[in-house]
Amino acid sequence: MWHVSLKRKIRLAYLLDHRNPSKPSYSVLFSTDINQSADEIYRFYKLRFQIEFIFRDAKQFTGLSDCQARDVKKLDFHFNASFAALNIAKLDAHQHQLGQKPFVFSMASIKRRALNDHLLDTFISKLGLCETVIKSHPNYQNLRSYGIIAA
Repeated sequence: MWHVSLKRKIRLAYLLDHRNPSKPSYSVLFSTDINQSADEIYRFYKLRFQIEFIFRDAKQFTGLSDCQARDVKKLDFHFNASFAALNIAKLDAHQHQLGQKPFVFSMASIKRRALNDHLLDTFISKLGLCETVIKSHPNYQNLRSYGIIAA
């Protein structure tokens, strides 16, 4: 197909989502490489969006865009530290995954759970409660997961 704005041929891939039969949805993807198959176009878009999520999480949660250094070595260290923190959080979430469900990662949920853990530990210590009794209560895990994004 000819793309007017790009002034070149493009290859289209049309995706139809049948997961909800009453309301099917579709997406149109394209590539300037007209020799790519529709499957390759889809895989590359999927990989690209995974990279977008990594940068989004690094900016929002691990301070990727918060460095004020100007020296190349310091900037390099900062970027590596930011992405390392994200990778460590992802590895930890992967290791704590229960069951055979597909792995879903949310840095917002990791942050929320860490805040909940800190808050619960503060309540336990300030109120002089027995940590073992509280943490073995069946609803303790519900409190730790309060406010996280449901997978």
